[in-house]
Amino acid sequence: ERGMTDRRSAFHAPTLATLGLDGRPRARTVVLRGTERADRTLRFHCDARSDKFAELDAEPRVALHAYDVDGKFQVRAEGVATLHRADTVADRAWNASRPASRVGYGTEPAPGSVIERGDAYALPADDEAVAAGRANFAAVVVKVRTFEYLHLAFAGHRRARFQFEGERVEASWLAP
Repeated sequence: ERGMTDRRSAFHAPTLATLGLDGRPRARTVVLRGTERADRTLRFHCDARSDKFAELDAEPRVALHAYDVDGKFQVRAEGVATLHRADTVADRAWNASRPASRVGYGTEPAPGSVIERGDAYALPADDEAVAAGRANFAAVVVKVRTFEYLHLAFAGHRRARFQFEGERVEASWLAP
């Protein structure tokens, strides 16, 4: 939850793992934008024109990973992603986004497009163009099904897994 609001938190920008459309694993950093403890969900945003969106649409099973260097622990969450574009989840997420965060959704060409030079893309020219980027915005909500915690310690590491099935939780200690 702190990772959602604290930009210095190790959990503000976890790594997302997906399965590429070519079958290869893909990993990239996302920014944690929302959490719901009771629902066991995590939310981040993406551009609907991106490879990430297409990958999640084709295969919604994902993993997220974060490591806290100071605390010496990592967390891994596995779950199923749901894409939200033209619904209240996406509307609320867009409306809660800072204006500077909205700019990327109006950038041309689409993310991942091959360009001639590193600066051969265009940012939205005005507020109207930024607002038009809403059509490219997607909120991604991951329902966590498995959560693992690993704490590294000189005296001995500790690792635990929590698996969720409906309201049932199965907790297990694992060899580190």
